[in-house]
Amino acid sequence: MGLTGRLAGLYPLEVDPGPEFRRAVRFLGVGPRPSEMLAAGYVLSGLVTLALAGVSLLFPAGLRPAGLLAALACGLAGSAAAGWLPRLFATARRTRNLGAAPDLVARAALRMHVTPAPERAAAFAAETGESGLAASLERHVRAAGPTGDAGLESFAGEWEEWFPSLGRALALVEAAGSVPPDRRGDVLDRALDAVLEGVRTRTQEYARRITGPATALYAFGVLLPTALVALLPAARTAGLAVTPLSVAVVYDLAVPLVVVAAGAWLLAHRPVAFPPPRVTPAHPAVENAISRRTALLFGGGAAVLGWLTAARVAPGWGPPLVAVGWGVGGPLWLYFRPVRGVHERIRAAERELPDALALLGRRVAAGESIERAVEAASEDVGGPVGETLADGARRQRRLQVGVEGAFLGQRGVLGHLPSQRLRASFSMVALAGREGRPAGRALLSLSEHVGQLQRVEADARAELDSVCNTLRSTGTTFGPLVAGATVALAAGMTGGGFIGGSGMPWLGGVVGVYVILLAALLPALAVGLERGFDPSLVGHAVGRALCVAVAVYLASYAFVGGLA
Repeated sequence: MGLTGRLAGLYPLEVDPGPEFRRAVRFLGVGPRPSEMLAAGYVLSGLVTLALAGVSLLFPAGLRPAGLLAALACGLAGSAAAGWLPRLFATARRTRNLGAAPDLVARAALRMHVTPAPERAAAFAAETGESGLAASLERHVRAAGPTGDAGLESFAGEWEEWFPSLGRALALVEAAGSVPPDRRGDVLDRALDAVLEGVRTRTQEYARRITGPATALYAFGVLLPTALVALLPAARTAGLAVTPLSVAVVYDLAVPLVVVAAGAWLLAHRPVAFPPPRVTPAHPAVENAISRRTALLFGGGAAVLGWLTAARVAPGWGPPLVAVGWGVGGPLWLYFRPVRGVHERIRAAERELPDALALLGRRVAAGESIERAVEAASEDVGGPVGETLADGARRQRRLQVGVEGAFLGQRGVLGHLPSQRLRASFSMVALAGREGRPAGRALLSLSEHVGQLQRVEADARAELDSVCNTLRSTGTTFGPLVAGATVALAAGMTGGGFIGGSGMPWLGGVVGVYVILLAALLPALAVGLERGFDPSLVGHAVGRALCVAVAVYLASYAFVGGLA
């Protein structure tokens, strides 16, 4: 029996997880049974509550009730999290998978252009995809193999609840196999239009729906708490218990937990996410750029520099705060910066992809071999795609391999551009090499479809731009700016002026921790809303925000304190 089973055995009551929890656990594919997992979560939250309650008994007598209350709140929050975290993770994974739906439908439709057989189209769409959605389709294709069914209908039924437009699009793809050839193209175009319209509509609805919650998050998670900092000295004068612990519990525990909960709700209700390419540390541009050891050494130097700088302009709370911000943020920013560069190069290549596919399609439709078409197109297309075509053409000549071996093989040139869309598109190019002239029209259609997909994705991100930009700027600059100014004003009100005051010299440190937490949470939430959760993009955004936020906080405090 594993740890989860032993913890679950300590729970005295019968647990009924409910159908949604069970479905989420099955979708995630985790090991323990749903009831066992939920019971273990309850026991673990209870143990944490007891541990925190024991620690609170070590506090001074006047602070023990607050400590016990905080322990109870953490236990209740943990029990609630045990029930909704699996559902949240399952929703996030489904959302990420559904971002690949338009590409999957496009691949199936384009295969139907070449050979009007739904079973071949389904198999091709599954084999040429790397998403969880493609893996799900592959399971249905395998299950339907002996029956002669394409597996598209059962696959659409699995995802019907979360994305009905996918089912309508795949039904049109399957129907295209039984219509006359002169009507097939129109039916397949309608299939892609159906899934694109579904993405567009759901994203617009989501953008409208989250405006209120995002505004509330900004107001009650950032604006109101930072504004109330200036009132803390007055509250203390009025006899309220404004102690370092009470302020820390509110600003460094309660408010961040509210931000986390609100962010989780926003992410859980996101209908579709367009995941970024998977760029691993093994990518040449990343592997050769900077090592973890170098990044950590840089972080140590940044921490020392931050400490020395802050010691000249801030009280005792300033140096450790800036050292943490620069010492953690600097390595993250530096280490993940090459990954960000690869992502930008991939996006540039995807923007150029429709032109390259159109050139290839016209040449293949005119009867030219795909190998010669690739070589000729490499001279007409610039940027990363042009370089990739040129590298592939050289590899074809040098190794005497076809398009598939040159671009998609184990050491194919697309290894430097790990984009699912690029690989799927060049799978169609390789198919054109096998099918010859009839595949030229499919490549021309693919060019149009890729352009449509990119426009829909751009529109979807534009709908969320205002919310994401507000979150980023608040965590990086606006929140630290207001917090530093209010701390300086509060310090002046306590009688100590710029140095921090004799009554509340700790305030800058407590609020500074709050600034650091917001600098980590808000940019990470913005990345999740815009691109889906990707560790590299989150690390880059959080690292940059931490470095900037502590500098803005300290500069704002020094400037306003100097005027006070």
